[in-house]
Amino acid sequence: MFRLLKAEEIECRIAQVKENGLSLLLYKDARCDMNILDETVSPYKWKREHSRENRNCTVSIWSDDLNQWVSKEDTGTESFTEKEKGVASDSFKRACFNWGIGRELYTSPFIWVSKEDCNIKPKMKGGKAVTDNYGNTIYTCYDKFYVRKITYDGKSIDGLAIINSRTNKVAYTHMPKEKKEKK
Repeated sequence: MFRLLKAEEIECRIAQVKENGLSLLLYKDARCDMNILDETVSPYKWKREHSRENRNCTVSIWSDDLNQWVSKEDTGTESFTEKEKGVASDSFKRACFNWGIGRELYTSPFIWVSKEDCNIKPKMKGGKAVTDNYGNTIYTCYDKFYVRKITYDGKSIDGLAIINSRTNKVAYTHMPKEKKEKK
């Protein structure tokens, strides 16, 4: 029912940073979901309702065939910033996943960016490197990444090119041979 996400609708978030590189996660934001709902069913044929202090969101779509609202619901978790807004947004995005919006993100390959393609530094506090409970240095990276290109095989991601915004170079690529991006 819903189309696959376009490259410009997909966000990248750093999941983990190590001395030799970092991993990225792909996600969509609530504005993307709203735009796709508007585009596909029209702004007047979908609605969202929150319950349990915004922890649950029900997204309903009007069915002309059934002459009634059809609903899907899910629960969200708090974000690190703006807890109330974050939980409402997360529950909405999860309910939209239940409708199939952006479900292809679950088929993403593991995204590893080597240290040569990003700026990794030890996390510092008070002029000293921060360590974990085992004395290992904790690393950080402030680079931003975006999806330049994405291709699909059916409903699964089969090609992906991610750019480091700081260097404007390809930081990760996973493309079938005929679709390869140049570094």
